[in-house]
Amino acid sequence: MIAANTKKTLFNGMYISASSTVFSFRTAKYDAKDLLLIGGSEHKTGHSSSYEDTYGRLENLAKMYYPDCEVLFKWNTRDCVSLDKLPYIGLFSPNMPNVFVGTGFKKWGMSLSNVASNIIVDKICGNYNKYEYLFKPTRLNPIKNRTEFKDMLIQSTNSLLIDKFKHSDINFDDIATGSGGIIEINGEKVGIYKDESGKIYAVKPICTHLGCLLSWNDIDKTWDCPCHGSRFNFDGKNLYEPALKNLDCYDF
Repeated sequence: MIAANTKKTLFNGMYISASSTVFSFRTAKYDAKDLLLIGGSEHKTGHSSSYEDTYGRLENLAKMYYPDCEVLFKWNTRDCVSLDKLPYIGLFSPNMPNVFVGTGFKKWGMSLSNVASNIIVDKICGNYNKYEYLFKPTRLNPIKNRTEFKDMLIQSTNSLLIDKFKHSDINFDDIATGSGGIIEINGEKVGIYKDESGKIYAVKPICTHLGCLLSWNDIDKTWDCPCHGSRFNFDGKNLYEPALKNLDCYDF
């Protein structure tokens, strides 16, 4: 998402495009000014994406409508998406009767968090909620989304096994200043990041959650897991779960 000062009077309300690719438009107050917020251009964590396809695309869209606008802020975050695209809301497990969950909102958090709160309150109070069955966390219907399920299995297999044995197609000198990549040193894969001053950060590019091979995110300067969405800073510090531990680092 980006926030831009358009230097013009902005619209009221919140809007979302009806066609693909989906973009959202809204406003926010900042220093007594109305800023334009544009969101969109999502991609799956751990899959490479360029600046031009992410922030650049949003910036071009802003300038198409407001040529003199100034982009002040830009940021991104993860959104958990379930296999069948519906949230998990309700009892976490039959073995944990007082633990409830609400997740997988797929960027519709303002609407679906309200749905979650109503269902969970009804569960706690012992009231019947006719929508509860739609969002049960214990459901498992991968057959309804076979393509997504297949893609998930292929990606997990590649990251857990196949990609680990593939020879890296770059070497140390191929990595530009301000960028990163995975090279091989004595048969071991090493994640390298060279900051703008030339300092080198070296990590073991294996996710500390279940051991998937990480990929370099050149937009955010992070190591991202394509299997379950964990993210790590360029120096190996854990940023996003399900991984909880930092990456192993090397003295380079």
